[in-house]
Amino acid sequence: MSETVIAPVEAGTVEAPIGTATAVAPPAASGRPASSYGAAPHDPSKPPVKRQIVCFSFYKVMPEWRRLPKETKATQKAEFAAVISKWNKPGEFLSLTYSTIGTRGDVDMCIWSIGYAVDELNQMRSELMGTELGGYLTSPHNFLAMTKRSQYQIDRPDESEGEGRGAIRPGGQKYIFIYPFWKTRPWYLLSAAERKRLMDEHIRIGLMYPRVKLNTTYSFGIDDQEFVVAFETNFPEDFLDLVQQLRETEISLYTLQDTPIFSCVRLPASEMLNRLG
Repeated sequence: MSETVIAPVEAGTVEAPIGTATAVAPPAASGRPASSYGAAPHDPSKPPVKRQIVCFSFYKVMPEWRRLPKETKATQKAEFAAVISKWNKPGEFLSLTYSTIGTRGDVDMCIWSIGYAVDELNQMRSELMGTELGGYLTSPHNFLAMTKRSQYQIDRPDESEGEGRGAIRPGGQKYIFIYPFWKTRPWYLLSAAERKRLMDEHIRIGLMYPRVKLNTTYSFGIDDQEFVVAFETNFPEDFLDLVQQLRETEISLYTLQDTPIFSCVRLPASEMLNRLG
């Protein structure tokens, strides 16, 4: 599967094939693929990994904006897109844009930003909301996370093994499915051997769907959720079948919550904004 490196090339990747982790929960578990629940300790003989800040911001445009003159909306869209373009700095900060028109009722678009500093993320979002269009936007959902190496091994070559595993490498697929994720407390009390046993089945099933790529990020202490997972694919049907199959796994009993779910269409910023109306 070809990939477009969207993060600094010198950093590693937190890519985990669908199944690099799973859920945690009481009977109401969903069994949706989750994330790499745990991280391998840093090897002191190697340089520290430069980890990334990752943010998924979802926006809803107010109805009043759609009633503005067409020319006014065009000017505001251009201003908003210019801020996104200004902040795309190769190797430092990058944003991908997605439309959720028709797939969610509470949000219209998503901006996925990857960088190295919370302050830069804060400043970039401040500039976006300071535009004319920003005055017509609400943000019903926003997920903050960081990259971190998984402690679970995947039975296939890891293209990032020599990079330090500190960077997200989005693959350029047309669709992405994003959701926050929590495990139950009993999961954390299981022995390492038991967690590995449960994870092995989860990973085995995930590897049956090579056209779906998982990006796992961690939110412990910096946001409400424990993880944020983002599945990229050109084949939504593969993701649906994967999720359905994972509901039958034992590890799904440890999923506490894995909603809301956002189905997004990747588009250039200008086209994403044009689809607002």
